[in-house]
Amino acid sequence: MTGMAWTYILECADGFYYVGSARDLDQRAWEHEIGSGSRFTAKRLPVKLVWAQEFDNIGEAYAMERRLHGWSRAKKAALIAGRFDEVSRLARRGTGRSHETDRKRE
Repeated sequence: MTGMAWTYILECADGFYYVGSARDLDQRAWEHEIGSGSRFTAKRLPVKLVWAQEFDNIGEAYAMERRLHGWSRAKKAALIAGRFDEVSRLARRGTGRSHETDRKRE
């Protein structure tokens, strides 16, 4: 499959992160906002798009989505904030695998 695509992270009202990929980011974000994007986000409205990266095709976007699913919340937060040195440090430290919906800890 060809065409531009996106990997994105949403922050849900309850602090969970949701990671996804889509060909049309604006459309997909809107679907999540109105509660039809996924069952997971529909129960956690409102959601806010906090990070997105464009790829050349949906296969690359999906591969990035799968990688992000394995990241800890701290590593995702560093990515969202643009703290790439911290992303690298956390990767080297081996923070362990977490689900894409890792809950915010306060």
